[in-house]
Amino acid sequence: MLKGINQWCYPEGTPLEKVFEYSRDAGFDAVELNINPEDSIGLTMNTTIEEAKRIVEIASSYQLQLRSISTGLLWENSLVDPSAKVREQGRGIVEKQIELAATMGIDTILVVPGIVSEDISYTDCYERSQEELRKVIPLAKKHDVCIGIENVWNKFLLSPLEMARYIDELESENVGAYFDVGNVLQFGYPEQWIRILGDRIKKVHVKDFRTAIGNIKGFVPLLAGDVNWKKVYVALVEIGYKDTLTAELSPYAIDPCSLAVDTARHLEIIMEQD
Repeated sequence: MLKGINQWCYPEGTPLEKVFEYSRDAGFDAVELNINPEDSIGLTMNTTIEEAKRIVEIASSYQLQLRSISTGLLWENSLVDPSAKVREQGRGIVEKQIELAATMGIDTILVVPGIVSEDISYTDCYERSQEELRKVIPLAKKHDVCIGIENVWNKFLLSPLEMARYIDELESENVGAYFDVGNVLQFGYPEQWIRILGDRIKKVHVKDFRTAIGNIKGFVPLLAGDVNWKKVYVALVEIGYKDTLTAELSPYAIDPCSLAVDTARHLEIIMEQD
């Protein structure tokens, strides 16, 4: 497996070359980029093909692979919003992810399918998200890019059996799971999810979580929480996963390169658990 780190692990505004430099020097194999708001560092909705290709060249000069594209824009431009206009905007974000991935030689994008709320029922979230995803699957198929559905704290897809069914119902090899280990721990066991989702898993996010805290402040650096990393790693090996373990952690308050160094070492320890 490859060691990866998300751009969000560094302070907002960190130049891409510094992201790549810190990541290379820490020993990472890959960096996950995000489509960020306009005027942010890196990829945005306005990034051109030429700019995207240049980013690939810069990453390659640091001996780093670009394996996936994430985004936080779908939280405010949800695929399940009651407004058809907002859903269309969300769909446009996914389409931009696909197009950038195709340009940059990236095989997977991360998609948050929707958020259940007082105003958006579970049924609406399920049906609307599948409806919108079916509209972008042909583009994903055309460019041979996988849409990785992530399990996040969105009150949706709360069991591995349901997530597996949700993916299977879309009936496309271009839809899979972007599995987040730490996000599961509040209501399940990641090693069980891994075995049930099996080869549906296209990419993996890693972070740790302290269940005794039980809220957003419970997310902690790798090895500092309650994830049973030995069981997680063994389960990943059992399903034949050989791709990237991408760390998605909050930046350190000072000395951002230290997080990269610490996390790369923690990933090495995790990969020694078989």
